[in-house]
Amino acid sequence: MAEVESEPLSAAAVGIVLWGVLGVAATLVQAIYELAHVAFEAFEPRVMPGWQIALFAAWILLSVYAKGILGFQRGFSPRVVSRALLLARNPRPLHVVLAPLYCMALFHAKRRNLIVARGLVLFIVAAVLLVRQLPQPWRGFVDAGVVVGLSWGLVCMVVFLIGGLTGRYQPDDSSLPDGNSGQPDHELLPPQ
Repeated sequence: MAEVESEPLSAAAVGIVLWGVLGVAATLVQAIYELAHVAFEAFEPRVMPGWQIALFAAWILLSVYAKGILGFQRGFSPRVVSRALLLARNPRPLHVVLAPLYCMALFHAKRRNLIVARGLVLFIVAAVLLVRQLPQPWRGFVDAGVVVGLSWGLVCMVVFLIGGLTGRYQPDDSSLPDGNSGQPDHELLPPQ
């Protein structure tokens, strides 16, 4: 996080930031809650051989690095908070109402960011459908890795949120169309 001096946010602006970030966080919390139950089922009636435990441990470490650090800590979490802070400083009614979707860069973003965000949503839906077909303990292993990654991302998001609300974190507008939150956009459609 970059240390910067910035103007304090008004109460309305703080409300916008909280609505955007906590809306995204609520989605993560719901997924963590639902997947944790399935992940624990992998361990309930079984005594796993050593190779499965080693594979599980390796999967968790990979998930922390790939999903938690690379995916969330260095990408998704700071982007969500940055976009929430930028929205709070330049509110538009539709963007404020849809702030969690705005913060996830599902609209009013550069074409590349829109493609990545929307593609990720489609990938997640497909992965969920495929993973549900796996038998235990494999489904539990996969879901445990997802829970670890999502939990890491949630913690990172809270850290960035605190930094943003206390003025120690400067938002990055690089995902916005033309890098400027004041530029006209195509609302829910990708920029042309």
